[in-house]
Amino acid sequence: MGIREDIQTVFDKDPAARSTIEVICCYPGIHAIWAHRIAHAFYRRRLYFPARLVSHIARALTGIEIHPGAKVGRRVFIDHGSGVVIGETAEVGDDVLIYMGVVLGGTALEQTKRHPTIKDGVIIGSGASVLGPIIVGRGAKIGAGSVVVHPVPAGATVVGVPGRLAGPKCQKGQERLDRGDLPDPMLRVVSRMLDRQNRIEDRLRAVEQSGLVGGKRQEEIALEESIRAALKEVIDPEVGIDVVDLGLIKGITVQDSSVLVEMVLTTAACPLVDYLTDRVRSQVLDVSGVRDVEIRVFDEPWDWDRFFGQRDVLR
Repeated sequence: MGIREDIQTVFDKDPAARSTIEVICCYPGIHAIWAHRIAHAFYRRRLYFPARLVSHIARALTGIEIHPGAKVGRRVFIDHGSGVVIGETAEVGDDVLIYMGVVLGGTALEQTKRHPTIKDGVIIGSGASVLGPIIVGRGAKIGAGSVVVHPVPAGATVVGVPGRLAGPKCQKGQERLDRGDLPDPMLRVVSRMLDRQNRIEDRLRAVEQSGLVGGKRQEEIALEESIRAALKEVIDPEVGIDVVDLGLIKGITVQDSSVLVEMVLTTAACPLVDYLTDRVRSQVLDVSGVRDVEIRVFDEPWDWDRFFGQRDVLR
């Protein structure tokens, strides 16, 4: 655990590093690691007050608090470092990269192993909290702002609050955490729900077209399908999914050449409501056989009277 190795680690993990003298004088992360080695040496000899004093001074100078009892491996780099807290029974392996605001905290008041164990090669993003006596496996990646309270398998990526496994194991040799391209596990769940809803709607339309559901002429059904296909060209810019697949089109009613389109938005005051309704109206009017379009926007998530009225009818 030499000084040369520590300096080289900074050059390997921070492209902003320009010179050795800059690293020695201007990197609080490396100062905190050096101070911790002194404090940890005191701690191992049961000189607890000198150990805490060194740790306290280092915290005041660097903004990084590492308890003297924590075990920190080789080539650990704390980038920027402000607000980093590492608890007494935490164990940090070799080649770990920690960004600012990271907390390796405990969840118990007893004098037991109450802080996490971070295996070799782990990357922990800014503001992440890893809590409790859990193990973060070798080569895992924790996204910025995540709160991890369960063990993390080796090579996995964790994002969110609480932290969820967001992807398969990382490929060998992939050493960087691309925080601009982290997967979103909740978006996957929503996408699956939308896919299931769309498949159910497709089956219902197939039943209608087969003549098992009366009340609609074949011409109206064909026109409705043309309108639905045209509306797939209207993309919600916030999500990047068309309004049909996103479930914003609640219903399409065709009567001769007049069309009623019912849309469901989060709120009628949504800043995109005018844009979306104009795009829907334009697309429907471009469909052959349509002369008049009416668009109704429903504030469905908070329309409680409508919700309870439908529920009473179903009863």
